[in-house]
Amino acid sequence: MSVDAINIVADIGGTNLRIGVVADGSVNDIELFQCNEFESLKAVLEIYFSNNSLDSTRVNACLAIACPVDQDLINMTNLPWQFSQSALKADLNLNRLYLINDYTAIAWAVPKLSNQQKVKIGGGEAVPQKPIAICGPGTGLGVANVIWGNDQWLSIGGEGGHVDFAAVDNTEVEILRFLQQKYSRVSYEQVLSGLGIEQIYQALCSIKGIECQAYHAKDITAKALDSSCDVCVETLNQFCKILGSFAGNLALTTLAAGGVYIAGGIVPRFIEFLKNSEFRARFVAKNRFAALNSTIPTYVITEAQPGLLGASAYLIQQNSNEALCR
Repeated sequence: MSVDAINIVADIGGTNLRIGVVADGSVNDIELFQCNEFESLKAVLEIYFSNNSLDSTRVNACLAIACPVDQDLINMTNLPWQFSQSALKADLNLNRLYLINDYTAIAWAVPKLSNQQKVKIGGGEAVPQKPIAICGPGTGLGVANVIWGNDQWLSIGGEGGHVDFAAVDNTEVEILRFLQQKYSRVSYEQVLSGLGIEQIYQALCSIKGIECQAYHAKDITAKALDSSCDVCVETLNQFCKILGSFAGNLALTTLAAGGVYIAGGIVPRFIEFLKNSEFRARFVAKNRFAALNSTIPTYVITEAQPGLLGASAYLIQQNSNEALCR
């Protein structure tokens, strides 16, 4: 890595954007921006460079972003930002620019997490160098996997949050029917995200024939945690059950003996509630494969900046590869 290089990483979600400078193996000078206050990603980066007096021609940047990144033209899934990767690099006059999916970044971070950066939910023990699956309810529902190969961890991104929602019990069948009145197709993201919590609440109110209050996800969660609203408690319980089923499906898809990790900004707010919910029971409840899933551990990531940590690991690896090619 060149001593003259300035290594920048960013974690860009549908709501928040965090950006910092990589130095001595850590991310420093982290700033938080609200995405909806800016017209473009370029505008945010220009402000950060100006605030920190950075020479963009020396910048190597790795941006972890909540959308597919396999094409030059980027269209964010949960934010009205569109831009060309090559144009962004040229307009900002960057030395290097890498874009990776936000959950690819988190996948890079997971193998580096200590016990102080995660909380185990239920039983099972991780098997070293076996596949790891990650999902994260937030503004959307991110999914990624990590596998071991060629003596290193390899991240596999994806859009698993958009697979079809599969109802497991009668209540979920009714929730699905409610959402089918709004959407031609119902995905897991529509129940396992901030909007998902609101839509579960709305569905339960409709099922019960009671008036639906104009609650946002944070209101529903708060009222569930202080037990001030029975429907909100039921909503959060249903969310945890569906999350357990979805996480259990990921475990089966990749035989994730290394563990299944829950990331995102929602679940770390109610870890104790999750522990006492049916999350783990649903994770295990896979009929003939229940014994298998019972051996796979589940964790909630409590590290505050896993996206930045993973983007940093990716950028360091790319800089190292560039140096070897010279």
